[in-house]
Amino acid sequence: MGLYATHDVVIKSLGATYPALQILFFASLLSFPLVSIVLMRDPHPGTLRPVNPGWVALRTVCAVIAGAAGFFAFSTLPLAQVYAILFTTPLLITILSIPLLGERVGRHRWAAVVVGLSGVLIVLRPGGQDLQLGHAAALAGAVASAVAAVIIRRLGRAERPMVLLMWPMLGNFFATGASLSISYQPMALEHLAMTGIIAALGLAGGFLVILAYRAGEAAIVAPMQYSQILWATAYGWFLFGEGVDPATLLGAVVIIASGIYIVWRESRGVSANRPATSARLRPETVTAPKSTILQRLWPPRA
Repeated sequence: MGLYATHDVVIKSLGATYPALQILFFASLLSFPLVSIVLMRDPHPGTLRPVNPGWVALRTVCAVIAGAAGFFAFSTLPLAQVYAILFTTPLLITILSIPLLGERVGRHRWAAVVVGLSGVLIVLRPGGQDLQLGHAAALAGAVASAVAAVIIRRLGRAERPMVLLMWPMLGNFFATGASLSISYQPMALEHLAMTGIIAALGLAGGFLVILAYRAGEAAIVAPMQYSQILWATAYGWFLFGEGVDPATLLGAVVIIASGIYIVWRESRGVSANRPATSARLRPETVTAPKSTILQRLWPPRA
């Protein structure tokens, strides 16, 4: 989670100078050589043609939206605020699991969802602060990431990992590449190298999450994503002069407590599907793909 937070700090640093979509384009472009190494281990023969083209297309759109919205939010808002909003992803996964997975959500988890979403209102404080486009982007990123995560659970192993990994990357490449014709700023060589660092940190974080899930139980590992708020607070203070206002802190505590409660309920076997626990709760971007997909490409040795 420290690597993921550093990944987001580099995005924020570059976002002060360059458009978010331009950063995402070059980070995605420089992800291809690293991802190619991973894809060489794909044990599943076949092509990039999806078995379920409709669901794969929807997941591709959601992954592109999640990446673009996340990059924009990190570029324009304090780190702690962005994380507090993105932490609603497991709450949204719980809601979406009803229509998409046929999941039954009991009153305990519904109560956790309602309490958690009230935490978002505490963070946003409508009327108490000027809401920015970055707040809307963070919310859109959380929704899109939740939809993408539930789609992966719905597809199961029907699709090759390469299909689930490459289609969002290709979709992002063309979508953000088209945006360069609207807004582009020449990048210094060191800044271009920083986009490569974004790609490397995202993949490295994903593989460390895989190792964590192999070594420990999901109920222990999944809540560790919330430690990003600590990294964000430290980075924001030392590097960007950001403080954490009491409302953001309180809202984050409410959202985190609700998310941990849902993961705890699922770990007790209350839900057969366990969508929030099994989806790996890191909000998805093209440079930080779901570790569930990477795990299928990098299975443990016998």
